[in-house]
Amino acid sequence: MPIASPHPSDLRPRGVELRRVAVNGVELNVALLGEGPAVLLLHGFPHTWQLWTAVMGPLAERHRVIAPDMRGAGASTRAAGGYDAGTLASDAEALLEALDVRSAAVVGIDAGTPPAFLLAMRRPDLVRRLVVMESLLGGLPGAEGFLAQGAPWWFGFHAVPGLAETVLTGHEAQYVDWFLDTGSLGEGVDPAVRDSFVRAYTGADALRCAFSYYRALPTSGEQIAECVDGGRLTVPTMAVGARPVGRALERQLRPVADDLVGHVIEDCGHIIPLHRPEVLLRLVEPFLAPGPRGLPPRG
Repeated sequence: MPIASPHPSDLRPRGVELRRVAVNGVELNVALLGEGPAVLLLHGFPHTWQLWTAVMGPLAERHRVIAPDMRGAGASTRAAGGYDAGTLASDAEALLEALDVRSAAVVGIDAGTPPAFLLAMRRPDLVRRLVVMESLLGGLPGAEGFLAQGAPWWFGFHAVPGLAETVLTGHEAQYVDWFLDTGSLGEGVDPAVRDSFVRAYTGADALRCAFSYYRALPTSGEQIAECVDGGRLTVPTMAVGARPVGRALERQLRPVADDLVGHVIEDCGHIIPLHRPEVLLRLVEPFLAPGPRGLPPRG
């Protein structure tokens, strides 16, 4: 039986409301801030909604920001299953419906990118803009250079059922620190954010949920391929890369997207919203604004 995480999400920018929302058979812990056109933010590993703490405030000046702990993460339900991109996209769709949102920009990074992509493919009437960062979309062509030496080592480690959580229980802080240090090019992140991530991924069951995303990658890849075979990405889309993914995601999207702009942030690690939030905001805020391809209207 799925259970809710015992770890509260206790680090929040001023004005953030935390709400539990029942969707798709689970309860999601959701951070809400601001008013205006909705922006849904989907995090990756080893993150929670607090990945977005440095960008939520500025975005909330013009938008209603919606940042959930995704299924199994943070204070959301530690579900037994449903970690494939298709189910996660359904979670996101149901969350927007529960919040009475009829149009949203969707921003995904890392493990949040595949469900963001599938949601935009399935519901172009719901997703008005798509921003995806530092991830790959299954086996779509375009990432061959990035994968020339094989997938990153942790993909295989996490994919073996039961192994990683057994090995890592009791050493969660050191493991999370490695990803945060590597993902910020050695600069690290705010200690309070770091501590919140460590708490969120401490314990065998929390780790099981995290690694279930990797164990579902074959299914997610099939879902992405099937979706692309059946249609095109018509939503205006921005692909943002840093280190290590660079332009690989943009190259995957280029053949299937009708309206795509790509950027690479130099001297930036994988966790863009924490490492270079100001640069990310300079890219994203105009893209989310009204007008063609997110450019501010003239006059």
